[in-house]
Amino acid sequence: MGKRSTSRRLAMQALYQAELAGAEIETALENISGSEKFIPETLEFAARLAKATWAERASIDKAIEGLAIDWPLDRIGKVDRSILRLAIQELNMKETPASVVINEAVELAKKYSGAEAAKFINGILGAYVRGGDCSLS
Repeated sequence: MGKRSTSRRLAMQALYQAELAGAEIETALENISGSEKFIPETLEFAARLAKATWAERASIDKAIEGLAIDWPLDRIGKVDRSILRLAIQELNMKETPASVVINEAVELAKKYSGAEAAKFINGILGAYVRGGDCSLS
């Protein structure tokens, strides 16, 4: 698995843990990264992505709510919500092609949630990109 894929997995797990436990994102990152050995670049990207996502989660959640018609945010599972938040933040960073970000998010959903969640996430992210609003103004 590539450095960025591993970074995304770690960031998603940290976001999930921070929300579930009500922990600070830094604590969640320490908990997640302490279980295995990672190269510094992997940990640095995971931390940057998770911290940026956590800081922008209120704005990101508004974007998700606007796209997830008939799905209030509290009905979206915490894993799926973490994946969506992470992907939208990465799309807004504009460092990685949108197709790569969406594919990675779908793969995370398949692995940690399920096929239906993967379709849901793909649809939300596709609509977000098609809307042309890859920023949280």
